[in-house]
Amino acid sequence: MSSPQPLIQLTEFPDFTRITPEQIEPAVDHWLAAARAQVEQVIQQAHPSWESAIQPLQESADQLSRAWSVVSHLNSVCNTPELRTAYQACLPKLSAYSTWFNQHPELYRLYQQVAQQADLHPDQQQALRLNLRDFQLSGIDLPPQQQTRFADIQQRLSELSNQFSNQVLDATQAWQKHITDETLLAGLPESARQSAAAAAQAKGLEGWLLTLDFPSFYPVMTYADHRPLREEVYTAYVTRASDQGPDAGRWDNAPLIEEILALRQEKAELLGFKNYADYSIARKMAPTSEAVIDFLQQLAQQARPQALQDMAELQAFAQQQGQDQLQAWDVGYFAEKLRQQRYALNQEELKPWFAAPQVVQGLLRISSRLFGITFSPATEMPVWHPDVQAFHIEREGERIASFYLDLYAREGKRGGAWMADLATRRERADGSVQKPIAFLTCNFTPPIGNQVSLLTHQEVTTLFHEFGHGLHHLLTQVTVPDVAGINGVAWDAVELPSQFMENFCWEREGLDEIAAHQETGAPLPQDLFDKLLAAKNFQSAMQMMRQLEFSLFDFRLHQQLPAPDRHQVQALLDQIRATVSVVPATPFNRFQNSFSHIFAGGYAAGYYSYKWAEVLSADAFSAFEEEGILNSATGQRFMESILERGGAEEAMTLFVRFRGREPQIEALLRHNGIQAATELSR
Repeated sequence: MSSPQPLIQLTEFPDFTRITPEQIEPAVDHWLAAARAQVEQVIQQAHPSWESAIQPLQESADQLSRAWSVVSHLNSVCNTPELRTAYQACLPKLSAYSTWFNQHPELYRLYQQVAQQADLHPDQQQALRLNLRDFQLSGIDLPPQQQTRFADIQQRLSELSNQFSNQVLDATQAWQKHITDETLLAGLPESARQSAAAAAQAKGLEGWLLTLDFPSFYPVMTYADHRPLREEVYTAYVTRASDQGPDAGRWDNAPLIEEILALRQEKAELLGFKNYADYSIARKMAPTSEAVIDFLQQLAQQARPQALQDMAELQAFAQQQGQDQLQAWDVGYFAEKLRQQRYALNQEELKPWFAAPQVVQGLLRISSRLFGITFSPATEMPVWHPDVQAFHIEREGERIASFYLDLYAREGKRGGAWMADLATRRERADGSVQKPIAFLTCNFTPPIGNQVSLLTHQEVTTLFHEFGHGLHHLLTQVTVPDVAGINGVAWDAVELPSQFMENFCWEREGLDEIAAHQETGAPLPQDLFDKLLAAKNFQSAMQMMRQLEFSLFDFRLHQQLPAPDRHQVQALLDQIRATVSVVPATPFNRFQNSFSHIFAGGYAAGYYSYKWAEVLSADAFSAFEEEGILNSATGQRFMESILERGGAEEAMTLFVRFRGREPQIEALLRHNGIQAATELSR
């Protein structure tokens, strides 16, 4: 008797609006059963080959992955209690399957057998190498009792990660401030007031409504003259999901952090690693944990003198403005005032040139010039919200990929910006090629009424960043899914294309494609461009030290504290802040409790990857500075060397192929306007 068809159909472009929470668990059960059946079938083969064994396994893995991608994405962008329940019900099953697959002795032997065959393509060889490594990192060589414990840890970590993310979302969306006295909003730009008024109106309230979503939080911290309001909003933001602040203890993530860290350490020790940082490095480009710490400390030594100088200037400026003691909720406000005084540049002043539709079109034009591709609206692709756009990518008249663009913040959508894959490029058994599809998600201020959304320059760079990830996934020419697109790419190199794309937002040639006044269509005036460029590296050393603070905290947390309690976690963060941070910290700040990158994302003992990859991206972009910012020949070389090859070769091999040498740190320091520490001390 054949099994019933799953309720979620795996069409190329899913109809998101027809998917209900009740369908999710039966559909996932169906694809899990199909994947298990495929494994049991291929391990019976006496003489397995790539075509007879690996390709069928890839087929079933792809079906499961596409089904789960739809569910996972909807959980992130249209979160409801019913969807959350269905999503959480599937997590233990997926974790159990993953562990069963990676600890399957006959399957491991099958992969070893196929890997020894002489007629494999280099991309297939690399995929098999990575698969065999993952078998080992999943406990394939452990005794049965330890394998069982490893599986239990994996499942529990999956549950804890999801719970952490949910509690950050709940804590963020629970807080709001209803304002009826307009004087409290003094200093806020008109666009921020309009958004706050629209938020109030949506809840049936008079006046204005402030939330902790970033498009609401950021203008308050940057422009609000009313200091108690800045303090109140700041306090609510940095105490989310913690034992402090207005919702103290309600969604406290500290117990989750303790359990996550203890389980990660136990998992690492089971596999013979000293700590979780060493386990993490096994999949990274960095050679050792010591190399990571040395890299971060080297950057800190270079940047800290300048960061201290920047902070001293800011404190002196605040005192001139009558603010003797600079608190954490004052830094962004006075920094913006100082920026305006020094460069006569108000970030709001730039927004009329960055209407979201114009920015998107400019991004597509730049990508077309660089990489020889074209874009067209994909009106036949169903979407999950009216604001979502869909596009096809073509080369020489043939569609090669598609993507969704979900730009705006809304209720039920988790914060931040990210790229996720719906489908990966791969060769099917019949010789046809599955085209890659990506989700690109941001949280910008939504349009109000008939007005278009006007972006800050920072939001423009965020969009370019995520699109860089998208290009890495979408332009791959690899047809082996385990190493196509971002798959198989070392985690500390995966940010190379994303950070690389940000550079075009700072170049005249790039901005001429992006920026046009929303009313007149006029390009960004030269004086505004000059101010933007002059202000580019304003307090960049302070910003770098902030990222190094996060990176060192993450890495040392996983390297030095095997099973810490909340007090030890806080003590480590305080110690790192004392040596690295130049911004005043408050005793109630619980940043770690909403640090989703490392507790609910893929960056555990890997947050340093942003800086590691920024060295690669800055040095890669310097080739365009030498040869022409929108030079199509250089773009073609970057595409062929980096974007098209994905994880099919080692990241350093690909970088050297493009640049002709290994990366150098000087471009990163130059792009950030950071002088060497020795220069500052003269």
